[in-house]
Amino acid sequence: MPGENLSRDEARERAELLTVDGYEVALDLRSAVGELGGGDDAGPRTFRSRTTIRFRAARAGASTFADLVAPAVDAVTLNGEALDPATVFDGTRIALDGLAGGDNVLVVDARCAYSRTGEGMHRFVDPEDGEVYLYTQYEPADARRVFANFEQPDLKAPYRFEVTAPEGWRVWSNGAEESQEGGVHRFAETLPISTYITAVVAGPYHYVTDHYTRELEGGSKLEIPLGAMCRKGLARYFDADDIFLITKQGLDFFHDNFDYPYPFGKYDQAFVPEYNLGAMENPGMVTFREEYVYRSKVTSASYERRANVILHEMAHMWFGDLVTMTWWDDLWLKESFADFMGTFSMVEATRFTDGWITFANNRKSWAYRADQLPSTHPITADIRDLEDAKLNFDGITYAKGASVLKQLVAYAGRDAFLEGARRYFKRHAYGNTRLDDLLSVLAETSGRDMTDWSRSWLQTAGVNTLAPVVAYDGEGRISELAVTQEAVASHPELRPHRVAVGLYRLSPEGELVRYARAEADVTGERTVVAELAGAERPDLVLVNDDDLTFCKIRFDDASLATLREHLGALTDPLARALCWSALWNLTRDALLPAREFVAVVLAFAGRESDIGVLQMLHAWASSALTHYAAPGWREEGGRALAEGALTELRRAEPGSEHQLTWARFFASVAVSEADLRLLGGLLDGTAVIDGLDVDQELRWAFLSTLVAEGAADEAAIDAELARDDTASGKRHHVRYLASRPSAAVKAQAWAAVVESDKLSNALVGATIAGFAQPSQRELLAPYTASYFEAIERVWAERSIQIGMDVVRGLFPVLQDDPATLTATDAWLTSHPEAAPALRRLVLESRDDLARALRGQECDAAA
Repeated sequence: MPGENLSRDEARERAELLTVDGYEVALDLRSAVGELGGGDDAGPRTFRSRTTIRFRAARAGASTFADLVAPAVDAVTLNGEALDPATVFDGTRIALDGLAGGDNVLVVDARCAYSRTGEGMHRFVDPEDGEVYLYTQYEPADARRVFANFEQPDLKAPYRFEVTAPEGWRVWSNGAEESQEGGVHRFAETLPISTYITAVVAGPYHYVTDHYTRELEGGSKLEIPLGAMCRKGLARYFDADDIFLITKQGLDFFHDNFDYPYPFGKYDQAFVPEYNLGAMENPGMVTFREEYVYRSKVTSASYERRANVILHEMAHMWFGDLVTMTWWDDLWLKESFADFMGTFSMVEATRFTDGWITFANNRKSWAYRADQLPSTHPITADIRDLEDAKLNFDGITYAKGASVLKQLVAYAGRDAFLEGARRYFKRHAYGNTRLDDLLSVLAETSGRDMTDWSRSWLQTAGVNTLAPVVAYDGEGRISELAVTQEAVASHPELRPHRVAVGLYRLSPEGELVRYARAEADVTGERTVVAELAGAERPDLVLVNDDDLTFCKIRFDDASLATLREHLGALTDPLARALCWSALWNLTRDALLPAREFVAVVLAFAGRESDIGVLQMLHAWASSALTHYAAPGWREEGGRALAEGALTELRRAEPGSEHQLTWARFFASVAVSEADLRLLGGLLDGTAVIDGLDVDQELRWAFLSTLVAEGAADEAAIDAELARDDTASGKRHHVRYLASRPSAAVKAQAWAAVVESDKLSNALVGATIAGFAQPSQRELLAPYTASYFEAIERVWAERSIQIGMDVVRGLFPVLQDDPATLTATDAWLTSHPEAAPALRRLVLESRDDLARALRGQECDAAA
């Protein structure tokens, strides 16, 4: 990645100098199809990119640069004067000297490369039918891989795209298509937007249309053409009606609450292959990973997740696209808001009314982990450059930020919050903002000084821990209930928390129900909740009941004992989710032995009604066994998990989503010969579980464990690919080939990812996932030294996305012994000048390993 970085200071200087008036971008994508001549030495497949940028300079004679990452530039013209590309273009930047004061025109004619990493203009060949599909993905700074530009969010401009495409293709961009003649597609000029949210999608996509109409105040009508697309091979699975339903419900919600009509004309949504992200908020042309088009039966949690992502991206049309952060320091101004508004709108406007349970159990788990890493940062982060920005699309910027906004709504009031948003949009439409711009409107609408709140919640890092301390009188009633607050030494901030404290007791029917609740403002180290004095003795005290704040919660001894015996008796699903999350945090913090967490899961997961919570419990139980259980107990624990999973699978209602979830979990933990025989029987039809439809994705899930355990060979993997010779099948095939328990297989997989760049981003991910199998620790041991020898070279030579995948995915976390920790520390000590982003990734992985070792020590002592 040499030369591709851009610093905040460089961006600030360029923004002070330039005002961009418009782009005209012409792309010739006919080269996407056909054979590429020249063999292995031909170089990358390229397309022609011709860009005209009209801009103004504040000072005559000043110098600046345009951004472009391309194999070749054929011509550069500045204000009519031809510049020598060999002189002004260094592979990532075009030097622009002697600018005119006032108006300037830059024309760049380049050959840009198609991408196989999901960055820039990604090219995908469908193995099922040979069709080629293209789409762009830019955030934070990959538009420069497709056209010359000024790649920073605060140099907004209108764009006009022209795309020449192969015969028979359809093409989409941010603006509506105005004309199509002879394969040349011309699109309407956009409103002023940032480079990173421009977009082009092209290919023989399956396309479905609908329409949204809304009457606005004053009697006018807002008309929004809707479109949704996917590859032709997925068309038979494409449930566009449900996608359009969620889309219309979201548009209703945001228009009801934002009082700013959707400004970007049409609303297309493309589900595209080999996508690195969940989705991207390109105005008028939103892109999603095609895994949201479900080929096999999935649970309602999957549909909820898709709805949340659709609404998250829609919220960005206002938070992020209409009003954009000035620099990536304030990335939270769009991502935290979109994450919050995605769940907020989903709960209030769609059928997924339990979305806050998923948020508490799933999204916040991501945030809690991120906020305890050594790389934790304030929600308003210090982003020095683009590499920093790329790594800050994390659990803090998204889920912690959303959690804090949820608390802000409680603090400032819902009406004040939404009125603040309305003023923010109207005041800063098509502009760029910083933290103070938002705080000022919230202060106006709420009447509260936001300074202290912002300092505590947005400008400091770390997660607080809240715990109850309860004293009782002689009659067994509460004489005092206090909430204590702690912070770690590295991030000692104690924050103001608005919390609810719930008291629960067992009913005669054996249900654990709430009988008292009080809200309190927790400040400092200890806060007394006076309202609960005199209440009868509870069986469970739940701090942060109803999930009002962002914190880890602990239990007093009596409450913890109650959960060990009666967690499944909790009738409120949100309270149950909060208790599960708290127990998982105790396990990760080496305060609850992993075997005890697994025991609670085995005792009560079968009673969990919320399917999303159940899926998280399965993931946590697997992680507890793999990372936090003492090595000497893993075999016993694995048998217990498999036996418990099979029991619940047979007990589940035939055909239910719970049955499907338990089937997948059983497949992931199956370990005994009997377990493996059952999986094999379910695959070949000799075994049947009533109501369980073993469809294609479930077949792959069953085969996964058989391959990793050596019970299925390459021929079996090839045979399954023959049944499912699709893009999804190909990814499974590559993953399972790499998961075979063979030293030669591991060497081949390692070489394919580390020593070669031939694999696409999706197949790199599949190979890494197959390589690292918990049951193959001995086979993976030799690669610890190889990892530390390779990562600096990989980081320097590969794109940042692939670099991140390799550094994270191949870290030897399964070599969970102190020697690996020592090797990691040795690399960090001997590479102080390594790229900061690379060091951050290694530090995060080191922290995961150290946490695992502490957990294993706790479990061994149980």
